[in-house]
Amino acid sequence: MANKNACRTYFAIRGQFDPIEISSRLGLAPSLSWKATDLRRDGKPYGFAYLEFGNDADYEVYTEAQLQRTIAPLRDKVDTLNDIREEYGCEFYLSIVPELYVDEIHPALAPSMEVIDFCHATRTKIDIDLYIYPNEN
Repeated sequence: MANKNACRTYFAIRGQFDPIEISSRLGLAPSLSWKATDLRRDGKPYGFAYLEFGNDADYEVYTEAQLQRTIAPLRDKVDTLNDIREEYGCEFYLSIVPELYVDEIHPALAPSMEVIDFCHATRTKIDIDLYIYPNEN
Protein backbone atom coordinates (compact mmCIF):
# COMPACT_ATOMS: atom_id res chain seq x y z
CA MET A 1 0.00 0.00 0.00
CA ALA A 2 1.41 3.39 -0.98
CA ASN A 3 1.90 6.11 1.60
CA LYS A 4 -0.87 8.72 1.28
CA ASN A 5 1.02 11.40 3.19
CA ALA A 6 2.24 14.49 1.37
CA CYS A 7 4.36 17.47 2.23
CA ARG A 8 5.56 20.59 0.46
CA THR A 9 8.08 23.21 1.44
CA TYR A 10 8.67 26.72 0.13
CA PHE A 11 10.35 30.04 0.92
CA ALA A 12 8.07 33.09 0.86
CA ILE A 13 8.54 36.85 0.98
CA ARG A 14 5.63 39.02 2.11
CA GLY A 15 5.46 42.81 2.29
CA GLN A 16 5.24 46.01 0.25
CA PHE A 17 7.47 45.64 -2.81
CA ASP A 18 7.44 45.07 -6.56
CA PRO A 19 7.56 41.27 -7.05
CA ILE A 20 9.23 41.59 -10.47
CA GLU A 21 12.01 43.75 -9.04
CA ILE A 22 12.66 41.40 -6.11
CA SER A 23 12.64 38.32 -8.37
CA SER A 24 15.14 40.08 -10.63
CA ARG A 25 17.40 41.05 -7.72
CA LEU A 26 17.43 37.45 -6.54
CA GLY A 27 17.81 36.04 -10.06
CA LEU A 28 15.06 33.52 -9.33
CA ALA A 29 11.68 32.85 -10.89
CA PRO A 30 8.93 32.50 -8.27
CA SER A 31 6.53 29.56 -8.21
CA LEU A 32 3.79 31.98 -7.08
CA SER A 33 3.56 35.76 -6.84
CA TRP A 34 1.20 38.71 -6.68
CA LYS A 35 1.30 42.48 -6.25
CA ALA A 36 -0.36 44.24 -3.32
CA THR A 37 -2.92 45.70 -5.74
CA ASP A 38 -3.81 42.37 -7.38
CA LEU A 39 -7.33 41.22 -6.60
CA ARG A 40 -8.28 38.19 -4.53
CA ARG A 41 -11.10 35.89 -5.64
CA ASP A 42 -13.54 38.02 -3.63
CA GLY A 43 -12.52 41.13 -5.64
CA LYS A 44 -10.62 42.84 -2.80
CA PRO A 45 -6.91 43.70 -3.18
CA TYR A 46 -4.39 41.58 -1.30
CA GLY A 47 -2.87 44.59 0.44
CA PHE A 48 0.61 43.01 0.40
CA ALA A 49 2.95 41.64 -2.23
CA TYR A 50 3.99 37.99 -2.15
CA LEU A 51 6.69 35.84 -3.70
CA GLU A 52 7.06 32.09 -3.24
CA PHE A 53 10.16 30.13 -4.26
CA GLY A 54 10.98 26.43 -4.41
CA ASN A 55 7.56 24.91 -3.91
CA ASP A 56 8.91 21.38 -3.36
CA ALA A 57 6.21 18.70 -3.20
CA ASP A 58 8.55 15.68 -3.48
CA TYR A 59 7.51 14.09 -0.18
CA GLU A 60 10.14 12.48 2.00
CA VAL A 61 9.67 11.07 5.49
CA TYR A 62 12.62 13.24 6.54
CA THR A 63 11.47 16.67 5.43
CA GLU A 64 15.02 17.90 5.98
CA ALA A 65 15.86 16.91 2.39
CA GLN A 66 12.94 19.00 1.11
CA LEU A 67 14.03 21.97 3.22
CA GLN A 68 17.59 21.70 1.91
CA ARG A 69 16.36 21.70 -1.71
CA THR A 70 14.10 24.68 -0.99
CA ILE A 71 16.84 26.89 0.42
CA ALA A 72 19.63 25.69 -1.90
CA PRO A 73 19.11 28.46 -4.52
CA LEU A 74 18.98 31.05 -1.71
CA ARG A 75 22.10 30.10 0.25
CA ASP A 76 24.40 32.43 -1.69
CA LYS A 77 21.84 35.27 -1.54
CA VAL A 78 21.84 35.93 2.22
CA ASP A 79 23.25 39.46 1.82
CA THR A 80 20.75 40.27 -0.95
CA LEU A 81 17.87 38.90 1.12
CA ASN A 82 18.94 40.98 4.11
CA ASP A 83 19.21 44.09 1.92
CA ILE A 84 15.68 43.44 0.60
CA ARG A 85 14.32 42.86 4.12
CA GLU A 86 15.88 46.07 5.43
CA GLU A 87 14.92 48.16 2.39
CA TYR A 88 11.27 47.02 2.21
CA GLY A 89 10.57 45.88 5.76
CA CYS A 90 9.25 42.59 4.41
CA GLU A 91 9.09 39.23 6.17
CA PHE A 92 10.54 35.87 5.12
CA TYR A 93 8.97 32.48 5.80
CA LEU A 94 10.23 28.95 5.31
CA SER A 95 7.03 26.94 5.19
CA ILE A 96 6.50 23.24 5.76
CA VAL A 97 3.02 21.99 4.83
CA PRO A 98 2.53 18.32 5.71
CA GLU A 99 -0.75 16.54 4.94
CA LEU A 100 -0.86 13.44 7.09
CA TYR A 101 -3.14 10.45 7.48
CA VAL A 102 -3.52 9.03 10.98
CA ASP A 103 -2.38 5.47 10.28
CA GLU A 104 0.53 6.32 7.98
CA ILE A 105 4.19 6.82 8.88
CA HIS A 106 4.59 10.42 9.97
CA PRO A 107 7.46 12.59 8.77
CA ALA A 108 10.26 14.03 10.84
CA LEU A 109 9.68 17.79 10.73
CA ALA A 110 12.80 18.97 12.56
CA PRO A 111 15.03 21.29 10.50
CA SER A 112 18.79 20.75 10.59
CA MET A 113 21.23 23.25 12.06
CA GLU A 114 22.08 24.31 8.47
CA VAL A 115 18.47 25.27 7.86
CA ILE A 116 18.23 26.99 11.24
CA ASP A 117 21.47 28.89 10.53
CA PHE A 118 20.09 30.09 7.16
CA CYS A 119 16.84 31.17 8.83
CA HIS A 120 18.74 32.98 11.57
CA ALA A 121 21.05 34.73 9.08
CA THR A 122 18.07 36.01 7.05
CA ARG A 123 15.61 36.50 9.95
CA THR A 124 13.31 33.92 8.34
CA LYS A 125 10.40 32.53 10.33
CA ILE A 126 9.75 28.79 10.15
CA ASP A 127 6.08 28.08 9.59
CA ILE A 128 4.55 24.60 9.89
CA ASP A 129 1.01 24.37 8.58
CA LEU A 130 -0.09 20.85 9.56
CA TYR A 131 -3.11 19.02 8.14
CA ILE A 132 -4.16 15.69 9.69
CA TYR A 133 -6.79 13.47 8.09
CA PRO A 134 -8.46 10.26 9.25
CA ASN A 135 -7.69 7.19 7.16
CA GLU A 136 -10.38 6.41 4.66
CA ASN A 137 -10.86 2.71 3.93
